[in-house]
Amino acid sequence: MAARLGVSASYVNLLENNQRSLSVKVLLALTDAYGVAWQELINDNEVARLADLRATVRDPIFTGDRPDLQELRAALDHAPQLVAHFMQLHKNYRTMLGNLKHLDEHGAVPEMLATSPEATIYEFFRQHANYFAELEEAADRARDAVGGRPDDIYANLKRHLNNAYGIEVDLVSIDEMSDTLRNFEEDRGRVLLSEAFDQINRNFQLAHVLAMVSCGSLLDSLTAAAGTLSDTGRARCHVELANYFAAAFLMPYAPFLAVVQSTGYDIDRIAATFGVSFEMVCHRLTTLQRKGAQGVPFFFLRIDRAGNVTKRFNATPFTLAEKGGSCPVWNIHSAFAAPGTIIPQFVELPDAGQFFTISRTTDRPVISRHTQDRRLVVTLGCERAHAEQIGYASALRVTDEANIGKIGINCHICPRQACSQRAHEPMHVTLTIDANRRGSTRYES
Repeated sequence: MAARLGVSASYVNLLENNQRSLSVKVLLALTDAYGVAWQELINDNEVARLADLRATVRDPIFTGDRPDLQELRAALDHAPQLVAHFMQLHKNYRTMLGNLKHLDEHGAVPEMLATSPEATIYEFFRQHANYFAELEEAADRARDAVGGRPDDIYANLKRHLNNAYGIEVDLVSIDEMSDTLRNFEEDRGRVLLSEAFDQINRNFQLAHVLAMVSCGSLLDSLTAAAGTLSDTGRARCHVELANYFAAAFLMPYAPFLAVVQSTGYDIDRIAATFGVSFEMVCHRLTTLQRKGAQGVPFFFLRIDRAGNVTKRFNATPFTLAEKGGSCPVWNIHSAFAAPGTIIPQFVELPDAGQFFTISRTTDRPVISRHTQDRRLVVTLGCERAHAEQIGYASALRVTDEANIGKIGINCHICPRQACSQRAHEPMHVTLTIDANRRGSTRYES
């Protein structure tokens, strides 16, 4: 081809890889050598589409290095549909931004559109598949230094904090600390724990403090890697990383994985073995992603009675809502009606992804008659392909697809049609309404 076009082979290679534009001379040589009409080689819209795409990626919403012209041309040539969807998405974003600015009277739109610290931290954990090798190693070293069996942990932690860091631990009455459960007075070298905590939570809180004093620089470096965060966001990230350390300290990776696999993910059995709570085990199960020693990838979600999401972690493709309004078809809500009972379910998302989930209530510390029944529900889920490893799924061998709950993330973004549980019009889908026909909901016919 290079010989017939009168150019070098390397130049042809550059043309094929969108690293050179097609000159008039080469275009004429192509038409002469191969009998192809020049109109077939030139896309009238190519220049305009390239200019539009280039302008789009220059929007200030995109941070970091911008793609160069070579990358943009390659995207248009090799993934035109993806580019079209990307352009449409950006157009919808600009339209929404314009509508918000039109309604905004106090200049709050930028704050409304900014990514929340919670969302940034969630994505940071998810990018690491919810696994931090450095924290695992630090927790193992700390566990070796503290020593003891699960029933010795509290006394050993108190002794270690005092001997190694000069920190005393005091149990404080509820009257003295009515609105606080744990207070680490670093300048005074003491930790105050509320007597409202049971033994399991006292252990966890002291392990959390141990993380803060034994690997503070590690927490700082990991938090810095999470991206730009406010002071509040950095403190929040420190808390989550210290909680990760505490879980790894109380449930060391290798012994924990061995018990998990031998019991078929029997959460109550695991909790009893390590002297921890049901919720702690669920959280720890999401972190078993060490290469060569992986457990089932889980997502973890915790909600209150109103459906508000109070905690979430994810090592799966499942999309977790940041805020409330989760799907009522999902039996996560039914767990409130059966406290302490594990409720299993197979579910399917609108994109046809299928998952196995279990949900159960978890209790909050009760400090008086006014704080009774302040339960939350925790849900653990994995892709359906992993369900055979989990004992709770053995009684739900689903052969009929009708037995799988057809759920969404929440009604505002769920595209499902004819859903009898729909509570809101979806923001991105127009549902048809016929005045002469009543559908399964008031939002569509």
